[in-house]
Amino acid sequence: MTYEQALDYIHAIHWQGHKPGLDRTQTLLEALGRPQDKLRFVHIAGTNGKGSTAAMMDSCLRQAGYKTGLFTSPFINRFNERIQIDGQPIPDQDLVRLVERVQPVAQAMTDLPTEFELITALGMLYFAQQHCDIVVLEVGLGGALDSTNVIAAPECAVITALGMDHVKELGPTLADIAAAKAGIIKPGCPVVSYGGEPEADKVIADVARARHAPLSVVDFGRLHRTSASLDGLVFDFDGMEGLTLPLLASYQPRNAAVAITALRVLRNRGWDIPDEAIRQGLAQVSWPGRFELLRRDPPFLLDGSHNAHGMRATVASLRERFPGEKFVFLISIMADKDSDDMLKLLLPLAKCFVTVTAPSPRAIPAADLAAQITALGGVAEAADTIPAGVHRADALADGGPVAALGTLYFSGPVRLTFLEEK
Repeated sequence: MTYEQALDYIHAIHWQGHKPGLDRTQTLLEALGRPQDKLRFVHIAGTNGKGSTAAMMDSCLRQAGYKTGLFTSPFINRFNERIQIDGQPIPDQDLVRLVERVQPVAQAMTDLPTEFELITALGMLYFAQQHCDIVVLEVGLGGALDSTNVIAAPECAVITALGMDHVKELGPTLADIAAAKAGIIKPGCPVVSYGGEPEADKVIADVARARHAPLSVVDFGRLHRTSASLDGLVFDFDGMEGLTLPLLASYQPRNAAVAITALRVLRNRGWDIPDEAIRQGLAQVSWPGRFELLRRDPPFLLDGSHNAHGMRATVASLRERFPGEKFVFLISIMADKDSDDMLKLLLPLAKCFVTVTAPSPRAIPAADLAAQITALGGVAEAADTIPAGVHRADALADGGPVAALGTLYFSGPVRLTFLEEK
């Protein structure tokens, strides 16, 4: 099997038409020897910020001397980024070897696993075979019925910022969404929650109480940002002063506060995580595609704000980093997102829009998205390809700032266009 054949097999099976649940993942992992039982986890769910929080925790745990696994989605440049050890994506040959191991087991199942369930099994196998000390495990969708939830009680469960997203799958209210996310809380395992949404907070607190799981809600009153620039952020949190982040978005110190709170929970459970490891881990964290400055002059920014909750935070960061500026927005949005709400947030900052179709069957076609923007009172044109969209947005900006937003699914091609032209 070649690398390309391995990827083709993984991507051949989609989730549509499959009944939600953990049965398929449990059956698959049982046949593979239950690799998840050999591992310890930090399990992270949430609407926004879970990937950034996961990257921060992974970086800090590595600085503390632990061999870490990191499981995230989606990828930016290459599929292998979804399964990492010590910050390095799984090598092609290891991915092929694992697919060859999993494929016959999966094909023998009466109810075939979905793509994400296959990837979960591949990650568990790899992390177990490589003897990771701890795995930072990001939920794919929801929590309770997500395939990552086959694990036993993690060392810590983390629930990041919650908002209205995936309502078709998770339910129409914030309480429904919180209930799905709170499904990762296992009996007796400590929980760290971002908090700040009373409707959701009550659900999380009730679940934690029922499962005798100690709950820590992040105290943002102890978070103070001291400086912000296009070089990064400096902030203080709960006794730690002068912490630095190379990530630029104004919301990232809040994600860092979640990560620090969770790392302290791990410390209380016996993990050796000195403050200096936290400080160095945050200073060195890398998380591409999240308010990432691809070019400084003139500015070209890339951010995977993929729902209204995330877009609101991105707009706040744009206003703060580029006061008074109007942007050319290069944009693609998934059809199952609240696209009208996302676009209305951007319109006051927009010089104009260039729309593209991200490489996903769920992406709104570029021409349809341009028409939608026009109907809302904006100026928009569609580009045939993402590289064409990058060049057209740059031309329309005429030395002003460009921001590529709307989904992580087009972040890779946007970044690749820049890398190829350097």
